[in-house]
Amino acid sequence: MEALYLLIPLSTLLVFLAIWVFFRASDGGQFDDLEGPAMRILHDDDIAPQQDRHDPA
Repeated sequence: MEALYLLIPLSTLLVFLAIWVFFRASDGGQFDDLEGPAMRILHDDDIAPQQDRHDPA
């Protein structure tokens, strides 16, 4: 029973800390564009890579 006097405040503090970290990341722009970078890799580049001028092949 005495453990609850320690565990309940610690768990409450941990929940508020997790909520604070989430809102801090949200305000910092962490979750702004979740689909853009994932879709960008699927688009083909129209420009072919150029060969090196010193490469005889």
